[in-house]
Amino acid sequence: MSEKKDKDTKPRKKGGGMMLKIGAAAALLGVGGGGAYGLVAAGIIGGSGHGKEHEDKNPKLIKKGEEDPYAPATKEGEKGGEGAGKGIEGEGGSVYRTAYFSFTDDFTSNLKGSDMLVQVSLACSTHRDYRVILWLQKHELAVRSAVLTALADTPGEEVQSAEGKTRLQKRLVATINKVLTDTEGFGGIGAVYFKTFIVQ
Repeated sequence: MSEKKDKDTKPRKKGGGMMLKIGAAAALLGVGGGGAYGLVAAGIIGGSGHGKEHEDKNPKLIKKGEEDPYAPATKEGEKGGEGAGKGIEGEGGSVYRTAYFSFTDDFTSNLKGSDMLVQVSLACSTHRDYRVILWLQKHELAVRSAVLTALADTPGEEVQSAEGKTRLQKRLVATINKVLTDTEGFGGIGAVYFKTFIVQ
């Protein structure tokens, strides 16, 4: 009888071990397959392009001395223009080049809660590539409308102090960037400057 028990015990172990091996193999395949899928989805392996990083198509910061691929070419013998100052930037200040845009006409508006009028001539700047300037030119009408609305929402007492004018400049930067973001998907304006500022 003892031999019979040994024979009965051995086949059960063999069958149980086989199930354990099959289960372990299935688990390894599942983990390996999931890991491989994760690596493909992340773009680490495989060339299907599913994991390609999204290319940033927004205007890029342009360092001093770098060529701006969107800047208009200056004509031979022309002194002004965007490319005219190439290579003559100073070493101080920002490492990025500054491009300016001046609005052609002044802005005139009533001030909020006051009988006063404000008349300003504005310019703005960007450290980004020339597309920002092109967008300002393209959407100047929408930008003008938004700036006039921001001016009309400015209390009269705010424009009479340097701090108030600084706050107004920051609001105008946000206003212009909102128009550009709404129309082109990206703002890019870093500062607004008052060329003239008259309160009557």
